[in-house]
Amino acid sequence: MSRIRVSTLANGMRVASDPMDSVETASVGVWVEAGSRFERAPINGISHFLEHMVFKGTRNRDARAIAEEIEAVGGHLNAHTSREYTAFYAKVLKENQGLAIDIIADLLQNATLDDEELSRERTVVIQEIMQANDTPDDIIFDRFQETAFPAQALGRSVLGTPEHIGALTRDVVMGYMREHYGAPRMILAASGRVEHEALVAMAEEAFASLPAAVSSEREPAEYRGGEWREERDLEQVHLVMGFRGLGFRDPDFHALSVLSTILGGGMSSRLFQEAREKRGLVYSIYTFPAAYTDIGLFGVYAGTGEREAGELVPLVCDEIASMIESVSAEELARARAQMKAGLLMSLESTSSRCEQLARQLMVFERPIPVAESVAKIEAVDATAVRRAAQRLFTSAPTMASIGPIGQVPALGDVTSHLLLPVA
Repeated sequence: MSRIRVSTLANGMRVASDPMDSVETASVGVWVEAGSRFERAPINGISHFLEHMVFKGTRNRDARAIAEEIEAVGGHLNAHTSREYTAFYAKVLKENQGLAIDIIADLLQNATLDDEELSRERTVVIQEIMQANDTPDDIIFDRFQETAFPAQALGRSVLGTPEHIGALTRDVVMGYMREHYGAPRMILAASGRVEHEALVAMAEEAFASLPAAVSSEREPAEYRGGEWREERDLEQVHLVMGFRGLGFRDPDFHALSVLSTILGGGMSSRLFQEAREKRGLVYSIYTFPAAYTDIGLFGVYAGTGEREAGELVPLVCDEIASMIESVSAEELARARAQMKAGLLMSLESTSSRCEQLARQLMVFERPIPVAESVAKIEAVDATAVRRAAQRLFTSAPTMASIGPIGQVPALGDVTSHLLLPVA
């Protein structure tokens, strides 16, 4: 039986706990509903930049003290930014969870955002952007996203651009933090050797300075599709192609996840077997369903040679289309087993359970029992998988490629090959 508990503080912050009596550690963090999807175009990248800046010092600790205090007890402190949220989290021994909460609360309420530090960190983040641009199997996913959702917040990079980051001032960053970092848009989640009442008491004291109400507007997303290509002197073509996917709340979300596993979720998947094992066209190929609160993307990534690209793209198209025609009982059973195993194995990690709990509260407003998730996976049958595949094909395709792309078919050829809507 689940022992997860959720409480709401007077200021609107939610506190959630998922106890694990068999461990001696605790993972604790705060998830803020503020990611790149909430940014206006001129300040694209500010969520990620702010994530960096809070670690540069607060009214109570400088950057060195932040690092030393958590590491002095053997703990780890980190953060990451996505399109729909920013997370600040720590893993510590059970007796040090109060320290972890105190440090995270200090970061989120007392960051000084010093002008000198801001100037220095601008350079660091711009270097991070340039490094991503120099990594084709990294940046190709941003280009795919931008092409699927052009001129929209959901399509813009989490990192932003050097121009946008270079223009951010302290007042702009402080204003963004005041606008988005309010208690009702924050979830403190903890898993491991934790006790709910003690966690609530610590949160009430540590986060007393949070504002109680802030803006929560996010820009609606409109999938459009299209093509992006960049000729670059590389050894491989890096290619992502796909379609409009499904959001977390869609009734066919689990069916699309099973489809993704059958098509490109492991070494036994159709694409791996056909493209790599039988034809030797790729080293790496896999599918991914990127889900958001209200919409999603479905994509296939492949790294292939210049000569092989011309054969690979039609093959990928045909394998995706084949999901509409037939799904074998063996494939279905194997995919469901993979998904269940992945879910249940993640429960062995305090960090995974902590993040899973926070994200469920953000998306569904409630914890999702493991038995409910397993039942939804088990309920996916061949008809549901074929229906999910048919839904993919109601949208125009999106394709992004970088490298020696001379042999990569144009999007129009892909569209004609599959008899799809035109972007």
